[in-house]
Amino acid sequence: MSVALQPDQPSFFPDEVQWRLGKYVYRLVDPRTNETFYVGKGTGNRVFEHARGEIEPDREALLPPKLDTIHQIKASGLQVVHLIHRHGLTETEAFLVEASLIDAYPNLTNAVGGHGSGEFGLMTAKEIMIKYGLPELPKSPPHRLVLINIRKLTDREGADDIYRLVRYCWRINKARAERADYILAVLRGVVLGAYKAHKWLPATPENFQPEISYADGSESHRFGFKGEKAPADVWEMYVGQYGKRIIQPELRHDQYPIRYWRC
Repeated sequence: MSVALQPDQPSFFPDEVQWRLGKYVYRLVDPRTNETFYVGKGTGNRVFEHARGEIEPDREALLPPKLDTIHQIKASGLQVVHLIHRHGLTETEAFLVEASLIDAYPNLTNAVGGHGSGEFGLMTAKEIMIKYGLPELPKSPPHRLVLINIRKLTDREGADDIYRLVRYCWRINKARAERADYILAVLRGVVLGAYKAHKWLPATPENFQPEISYADGSESHRFGFKGEKAPADVWEMYVGQYGKRIIQPELRHDQYPIRYWRC
């Protein structure tokens, strides 16, 4: 479906329209490719503000890919296309629609997954069978842990991919991470790997070749770790043969990729 921007596209919603619109979920589309690059929820004129690249100062550092795309579109002499996907929603409904759309559109610039996507998001029938047939993670883990949600994993049996994704690179509290005994790799609410971090380092090409090259630039505001697979008894406790389900609400990954336990 074509979503080319019309010349008479409004730049704001009047008060009476905002009142009827309520909470809504929107998409931002790149007119150069006709592809959705961001999904968000909001009220009032938020969709217009985001399409113009107007971001709150305290959130700007979280959204560099989105802002880069908007700046590139503007530099080409075009405007970001924006679509209201659903409106008149409750807060719970808005979270659900947003998360579903984030799952549906690949290669988004969203910094985090949708609310509940790690627990109830996009899965194959096989993944659902595995998820709900697995043993549970210990209710009160005895170690200090950092749990990292590796959303981009495509093969849950790929041991090398699991380690590569969980070790690099994260916007993480380095002091808390260094206090952890082990790092757990989590995919859709299931622990798939356990690792001992020897050192946390800034995510620069110098520290993490070949994961990144000099052409990729530096993400020194993020961190990665160098380490090894956890001892066999620890692996059995947290991962077992096929993985273990997270049942504690405080350890589930909703929107943010990092969870801490006792550190």
